Amino acid sequence: MADDRAEITRLLNLYIDGAGKGNAAQLNEAFHSSARWFGTMAGVDYDLDKAGFVDLMVGSPGDAGGLVAKITDIQIDGTAAVATIKEEGFWGTLSFTDYFVLSILDGHWQITCKTFAHTGGSH
Repeated sequence: MADDRAEITRLLNLYIDGAGKGNAAQLNEAFHSSARWFGTMAGVDYDLDKAGFVDLMVGSPGDAGGLVAKITDIQIDGTAAVATIKEEGFWGTLSFTDYFVLSILDGHWQITCKTFAHTGGSH
């Protein structure tokens, strides 16, 4: 269980760093090949596959100089887990709560889905 928590934390930090810096290699390592990304911001619904999400982050990295992201919760149940990250200063002014679903697939933990709630700021 401690090893599971450490690996999940590592993957979530890959997401934080990869999305913040627009690092495709980090994002590709963290997310399963069939991962999905969902949420609504400013009345626009987002439903992206992994490639679409990675392209978005590479083209417009989230850290404009003031990004603060914190893992606030990890719950593990066997080969499934959920985690929460709070982000402030994404793209300079936006705040999000990110919800992640992770699974052990092909023998290792992978993020299979990210759903976000836009909690403040405008883009």
